[in-house]
This record gives sequence, structure tokens and C-alpha cells, in this order.
Amino acid sequence: MQIKQFEDKNLSHYSYAILSDCEKKVILIDPARNPQPYYDYVKENNAIIIGIIETHPHADFVSSHLEIHQTTGATIYCSKLVGATYPHQPYDEGEQIELGKITLSAIQTPGHSPDSICILLTHDNKQKAVFTGDTLFIGDCGRPDLRENAGNITATRESLAKDMYYSLREKILLLDNTVEVYPAHGAGTLCGKVLSDAHRSTIGAERIGNWSLQNITLQNFVKELITEQPFVPKYFELDVAINRKGAAAFATCMAAVKRMGILDVTAYEKLDKNVVIVDTRQENIYKKGHLPNSFNIMIGGKFETWLGSIIAPNEAFYLIGETEN
Repeated sequence: MQIKQFEDKNLSHYSYAILSDCEKKVILIDPARNPQPYYDYVKENNAIIIGIIETHPHADFVSSHLEIHQTTGATIYCSKLVGATYPHQPYDEGEQIELGKITLSAIQTPGHSPDSICILLTHDNKQKAVFTGDTLFIGDCGRPDLRENAGNITATRESLAKDMYYSLREKILLLDNTVEVYPAHGAGTLCGKVLSDAHRSTIGAERIGNWSLQNITLQNFVKELITEQPFVPKYFELDVAINRKGAAAFATCMAAVKRMGILDVTAYEKLDKNVVIVDTRQENIYKKGHLPNSFNIMIGGKFETWLGSIIAPNEAFYLIGETEN
């Protein structure tokens, strides 16, 4: 058995491939927007993708689950509470997926969202790992305020915070201390507020060091969880909707982006002056000269988050780069 963690550093997102060595079959968990790294992984291991599990409809990134299904024929698994409109197999509490000697069991864990699940991996009937999505992070748990106006089921932050309290104590803390914890996000995500920069942990370590698993009253837990959460970018609600129906293929969307080529005087005169201009060049270059009414978000780092925080969904904008690519 292999567990491969993939990291999108710009979004502090972790996704996973679970490989059965004996059967050469892979199940993915919470895949990122670009499916190519997963295709490369299965090719390197002479394996095939047979399943994709979505722990919930993510708000901070668009998943490639539908594209991978359309390309490989792999089954998509998600909670029936998602209300997914793409082809899928409902996957809720008590339901299992068999992968050679590996069993993946769904655990219903509302809190971050009403439709959140975690996945317990057992190998040879021994608890080995839990994939916690946005329920349990390293050092933290998922924020409860992103589904008040989004998704198939909406809920207040107070209600979801209460759900989180019980999900952690009645589901997660019942697992063995040796079980490895693989979350969907690390430090830097906007889906929590005090995440560790560690990539994985164990239930035992989190039982000791994670504030959300300590002996705390429900009232104090709810108060702590709903206060001082990070800001919510403009695109979060849209991402939930996209992930519920499944996104168009990554390459198709990239090809649809119009390119204007070299920005010279003639090209500038053709620009719609009512449209926002985002300059992605390095700050020192931008300061030496830039277009009127443009603003600078340097490429790299948290570019996607800042762009999606300033530019609203469906709002047109121009993007300037140092090179055409």
C-alpha cells in the first residue's frame, strides 16, 4: 500500500492517491484543479484510477473529480447530502470501498459543512489512516461559516460549530492514537485559523496538541471556533456551486482564455478602460512603470487567493505578465 500526498502550495491544499500495490489500482481523495499530476503518478506506478472521493464540495478550490471521471471512467464517491448533479455513488456513514487489502470507510462528520465526511483507511483490518478533509486539520479544525448561503444544505455558523464539536468527539477521537491524520489543508489556508505547517500527524498527537480536541465545553468551543476566522474571498460560494456540478476540463478552460499578445501602445488603446487591470509582474518592476489604474498582485505565493478576493466572480479583468506565458 502507498499513500501519496500532493501539495498545491499556493492554496495550501493537500490531495491524496491511495495505491493498492497488489492490484495496481488507485483511489484519489479531493483532487486539485489540474488532474495531470495524478495521471503522471498512476503512469509511474503502472496503475489505473478506479475511484475519486470528495470529502465535501470545497469552497477554496475547484476540484477535477468530474474531468477525471470522464477521462478514466473512475467512480466518484461523495455524501448524498452534497446534492451532486454529476454521476456519482453515494458514500455515507458505514459505507465502504474495497481496494485489495485496503478498506475505505466513510465517517459522517458535519461541522465545516453539513455534508462533510472523513475516510478511515484500514489495512489487513488494522486502522492505519484517516483522511479528514476540512474537518480536522493539524492543530485546528475547519471553520463553520462558509455554508450559510452556499451548497445544497445551508446552516448557520453556530449550528455547524456545534456539529463540529460532536463530530470531533464522537467520531474522530474514537480512532486509535496511532492512526495517521491526512487533512485537505495546511498552514496558509483560509479554511481555518491556527493550522500547523506539518503535512500530517496522528490522532494521538492531535489529541494532545490540537485545541479543538481538548476538554472544553460546547459553549466555549463554539465561541472559539466562530471568532476571528480569516476573511472569506468573493469566489468561495461560486466554488461550492461549481464543485457540486463538476467543472469543465482544465485544459479546455485554459484554452478559452483570450490572449492579446505583446502589450504595446496600439494594444493598450484597444483596452476597455472600464475593465480592471491586474499586473502580475514583480513589485520592483511594476514600480518602475505600469499602466494607469492598474494594480499589482505578484504571481506566485497566494496569487489565486488575492485575485479571487479582489475580483468578483464573472467580473472581467485584464492580466499582465512579464512573458506571454
